[in-house]
Amino acid sequence: MHTSAPHDPTSPESTGPGIAIAIDGPAGSGKSTVSRLLAEALEGGILDTGAMYRAVAWYCLDRGVDLTDREAVAQVAEQLDLELGTDPAGATVVVSGTDITSEIRTERISQQVSAVATNTLVRAILQERQRELLHATAAERGFCVAEGRDITTVVAPDAQVRVLLIASDEERMRRRAAELQLEDTEETRRRMADQVLRRDRDDSTVSEFLTAAEGVETVDTTGLSIPEVVESILMLVAAAETAQEEAEHGEAEPYAAPARAAAPSSDSDGGPTDEEIEAALRAGLRDYQLDDEDLALLTGEESEELLPEVQRNLPVVAVVGRPNVGKSTLVNRILGRREAVVEDRPGVTRDRVFYEAEWTGKDFWLVDTGGWEDRVQGIAYRVAEQAEVAVSLADVVMFVVDANVGITTTDEQLLKVLRKSKVPIVLVANKVDDQRGELEAAALWNLGLGEPFPVSALHGRGSGDLLDAVLAAMPEEGRGAPADHGPRRVALVGRPNVGKSSLLNRLAGERRVVVDEVAGTTRDPVDEKITLGGREWTFVDTAGIRRRVLQSQGADYYASLRTRAALDRAEVAVVLLEASEPISTQDLKIIDMVLESGRALVLAFNKWDLLDEERHKALEREIERDLGHVAWAPRVNISAQTGRHADKLVPALETALESWDRRIATGRLNAFLGQLVAAHPHPVRGGKQPRILFATQARTRPPRFVIFASGFLEHGYRRFIERRLREDFDFPGSPIVIGVRIREKRRR
Repeated sequence: MHTSAPHDPTSPESTGPGIAIAIDGPAGSGKSTVSRLLAEALEGGILDTGAMYRAVAWYCLDRGVDLTDREAVAQVAEQLDLELGTDPAGATVVVSGTDITSEIRTERISQQVSAVATNTLVRAILQERQRELLHATAAERGFCVAEGRDITTVVAPDAQVRVLLIASDEERMRRRAAELQLEDTEETRRRMADQVLRRDRDDSTVSEFLTAAEGVETVDTTGLSIPEVVESILMLVAAAETAQEEAEHGEAEPYAAPARAAAPSSDSDGGPTDEEIEAALRAGLRDYQLDDEDLALLTGEESEELLPEVQRNLPVVAVVGRPNVGKSTLVNRILGRREAVVEDRPGVTRDRVFYEAEWTGKDFWLVDTGGWEDRVQGIAYRVAEQAEVAVSLADVVMFVVDANVGITTTDEQLLKVLRKSKVPIVLVANKVDDQRGELEAAALWNLGLGEPFPVSALHGRGSGDLLDAVLAAMPEEGRGAPADHGPRRVALVGRPNVGKSSLLNRLAGERRVVVDEVAGTTRDPVDEKITLGGREWTFVDTAGIRRRVLQSQGADYYASLRTRAALDRAEVAVVLLEASEPISTQDLKIIDMVLESGRALVLAFNKWDLLDEERHKALEREIERDLGHVAWAPRVNISAQTGRHADKLVPALETALESWDRRIATGRLNAFLGQLVAAHPHPVRGGKQPRILFATQARTRPPRFVIFASGFLEHGYRRFIERRLREDFDFPGSPIVIGVRIREKRRR
């Protein structure tokens, strides 16, 4: 067998023996993913020993070699022209000049590879090649991560770091199914049991990977995220580096904290105060190259004060009409942007939605409503109900009719409702694109509402004259401002039909938004001011975020975009999850979207009253497995339908927002980091150890910390800092952002 040419560790290019990391474990325990990320973090090489067995299996199947013929398969392994890449960014597998990297990962190979892996003749041949390639790559690149069967005991028992990854049977089968992009069905579970559990049983007859040998660290990945597993192994690597340095050069030089700028005060306990540590570290920064942005940050010139918004009692203009007469198109024309959801079919707008608009220097609230219909049931009735509520709140009503169709029976019934409200009415004849349309619009004088204003909402024709008429009928002050931008904005987000609108109605104590069993009822973000816990909140009910937003069409696509925009305007997000159903990939993507937006986070498990004991236990396992990366988020178990534990939402919101606004004194922060680094220094990389020079909190909302360092701080070490920050200072409900600025010493 030919593999990538081994590197001579005695050559001038060699940096030394390097660190070999061996990772074993059963199928689906995460070996491949963890090993690749670990190699990337270390900027080292990777050796996929399983790829060798898969390559032999592929060649035999391709050439018709019987896998049960042990000698024939061993001969293939001996003579196979195999080039195995070790770059974690793209470790290729090439046989006789053909790239088979993707082909060896197919289900066909997975089902057959055990016949090769259990062939003891083949194992002896491949294990010798694996040892050579592992140590040559470690010597060349400084690190090499090898994963596969027997790697910790037979192939590399002398590796500096040896780890056995384990996981529950259910978790391993789920991971393998996800890797193959298979739906969660009974047939999939049967196939995964064959691939994962049966393969483990077969392989365990010739190798030991279910229990850790002496000196091998065991890491159970069932309840851990991939970054957490990588981080734990990086700590083992750091310890191995230190031990290697001590063996080569004697006792390693201990971490040296910067000298204090001044002696501690006489009333101190003998140690420096937080302020003294801060002063010393600031003084040490003078030796490093800093730019203007650094200096502004260090002098506190960056300001993030959020000024309270002015509360205004603006007039309200409601746009009403029967379905599909162009109300939302007219709203977009007045706003000058595509804000309201528009689609060429009736019934797209369902709630009353407020927008702030302006014309010739006059500000007002513009309310888009769902189409009004008479004698309807179900969701159509509730849409009409919302339109009538909008009329009752309005100071002026824009009554929109289709000039091409003329007055219908539904228009006449709606007009009766409008007359009872005793609100000024401006008649809008829409879809007038030419002179003929103007003649048809003139017939609307018969309604007795005064002059009909012919417009084309689509093309903008006549909209200026219409707005002049609206302003003429508008009072200077509104009767009551709708959901203004309250002091705290809460976005309700989640997948469709999870109960967001029901929760908003429950908190408000009245029906504010349309609720129906049909998923996707809400299309536009709906702002409502609600008094809870003795203070006002602005709640935003958003459209459910579907699995593939970019593949959505029409109203669903634009509604999803507005949901993201509403999240950007919010301060805290309540992610609703359905407790009675398994946590889905869609739920996790929504949580990730909240994290990316930097908003505070509260997890609300809805329909809690529907849980039985079995589902409750399953949910706790799912939370531990899938939501470990947001374990810091407050959890509230509620029922939007019955109002159960809805009162617990306010304390969770207040806790999350308090963390979102939290600031740590610079002296305390640097004292914390000094103690942390002294106990757990960053691993040495390339003979150098990055030093943390100084740290400051650049901003809040969310808390963002900037660390000045002399070298790159690895992702795992940043995660370690974040975890310890949470342990020491407690940030429940708020994400934490850690940025690193690498600065070099000034040249003298």
